[in-house]
Amino acid sequence: MLGQKVTRLGNERFNAGSHTVNWDASALASGMYIYRLKAGSVIKTKKLMLIK
Repeated sequence: MLGQKVTRLGNERFNAGSHTVNWDASALASGMYIYRLKAGSVIKTKKLMLIK
């Protein structure tokens, strides 16, 4: 994990409710990635494993 930003998704304001953002990871290698979700003052950071 090098700490480099690979992409930015959903960089706009959404109305309240559930939303889906697709991530095309076809050009990325398998491995551990970290993602961050922001909603107002709440920020959640999680890990995800990409396996091809």
